[in-house]
Amino acid sequence: MASELCPPYAPFFGFAGVASAVSRRTVGAAFGTAKAGIGIAGLGTFKPELIMKASVPVVMAGIIAVYGLVVSVLIVGNLNPSNYSLAAGFIHLGAGISCGTTGIAAGYAIGHVGDSFVRAYVHEQRVFVAMILILIFAEVLGLYGLIVALLMNTRVTGLVDCN
Repeated sequence: MASELCPPYAPFFGFAGVASAVSRRTVGAAFGTAKAGIGIAGLGTFKPELIMKASVPVVMAGIIAVYGLVVSVLIVGNLNPSNYSLAAGFIHLGAGISCGTTGIAAGYAIGHVGDSFVRAYVHEQRVFVAMILILIFAEVLGLYGLIVALLMNTRVTGLVDCN
């Protein structure tokens, strides 16, 4: 019975969750950094003294990748190929997919919001507070995925003992 619930290919799904969390979060962070960086480069030609305050979207996009790293380390910490069930593999796959997909969404939102607001910041410095607030809402998309992945990861303990 335990061999049917713990096939030798079960860790593949856990490692696929790790890969999904890290790769998709990194793509989201890279998109957000690149898109906001384009706006910062445009700002720097007109008002170089505003570059440091305008780099907030790039920092927030980088945090998106850190969330994926946290989830992947936690999944790998629970991954024991000699005692790993198929249910645990699917839960870890779902955790990685939810974490990674929300990372793409958050990176996309941060990139577009950051680019638009940085370009507006050149003309009117009062938009800075609004930029921060909207960037926080975009960052929360990624935080929701992190929370879901953490909750799913805690459900793995005690599923099936394969020994």
